[in-house]
Amino acid sequence: MSAEPARIIVCTPFGRDGAIASGLIRDAGFDPVSCTDLPEILALLPPARPDALCLVITEEALLEGERSQLAAWIESQPPWSDFPVIILGSRGQELDERLAFLNHGHIVLERPFSAASLKSAVASAARARTRQLQVKAYIEEREKSDERQKLLIRELHHRVKNTLANVQAMLGATARSHTDIESFTRAFSSRIVSLSRTHEKLTEDYWQTASLRRILTQELDIYDTKAGRFTIEGPDTHLVSDIAVPLGMAFHELATNAVKYGALSVEEGRVQVRWSIEETEGNRHLNLSWQETGGPAATTPTRKGFGSVLLERVLTVQCNAEIQTDYAETGFSLHLTMPLPKSRLVPRY
Repeated sequence: MSAEPARIIVCTPFGRDGAIASGLIRDAGFDPVSCTDLPEILALLPPARPDALCLVITEEALLEGERSQLAAWIESQPPWSDFPVIILGSRGQELDERLAFLNHGHIVLERPFSAASLKSAVASAARARTRQLQVKAYIEEREKSDERQKLLIRELHHRVKNTLANVQAMLGATARSHTDIESFTRAFSSRIVSLSRTHEKLTEDYWQTASLRRILTQELDIYDTKAGRFTIEGPDTHLVSDIAVPLGMAFHELATNAVKYGALSVEEGRVQVRWSIEETEGNRHLNLSWQETGGPAATTPTRKGFGSVLLERVLTVQCNAEIQTDYAETGFSLHLTMPLPKSRLVPRY
């Protein structure tokens, strides 16, 4: 049996039919693979050998072999498939009724056949099978496209639901921390813009991932009025949307608090953000530190604002993060550890 990819299966175990048929098929530009019985045929048929284009078989090989498995295989073909079978029959005789299971997709050539007849039949069968495979590929592509569309719709529902919840939380927390409409509007608008920027990064990749470095730089660059105020170090990694959105909002809150009360409230202040990715047993974890220096001494807040709620509830619950904060004399610092899934599971609605 040839080790080459099966193209045309030839089962003509008696007489000279096999040698003649294989030679003509080879002359026609195909790769014949000879076999002697029906079990061998089944091992060469799709899906075991998806490159097989048709079967050329003598009537007597079908009648003398155990046909039930071949009949079952033909019956089990998917809707797009009608595997071509060329039967080499006897001149002037009807096809045996025991071969009725082949009444779809088969061609009968009476022996003795001409070279042109066999070549033409094989070429027609190969062309028909190729068309079937093209239909299969088209169907599979449509199914993938439909599934992708359903996935994106579920993702959109999920993101809208989470976004509205985030906006509601921002609204309440911002309102509690401001006593006049002007300062409330500025703070609330700033948080909405931050949320919008993170979502923009996600939509660049069909709502799937966003760069950690880009999320950080977009939050800090607007405060970089003096060169060298920020140090951002770490290997870039892409965050799935479930993590990117709350983490982007957390960076915004940290930067805002640094501008109001921390290192960025004075010209000499600096912010260092460093992170590393730890991989153990196929799992990835982000270790990130936010360190403020050169600013006023940090003091533990007397009440919880939106930033505290975001860190304690959203990041710890939604992202399984572990967070440590330190309000030291030398400046505020935060250390965050969280798992980094490679892909997200979109909930079904």
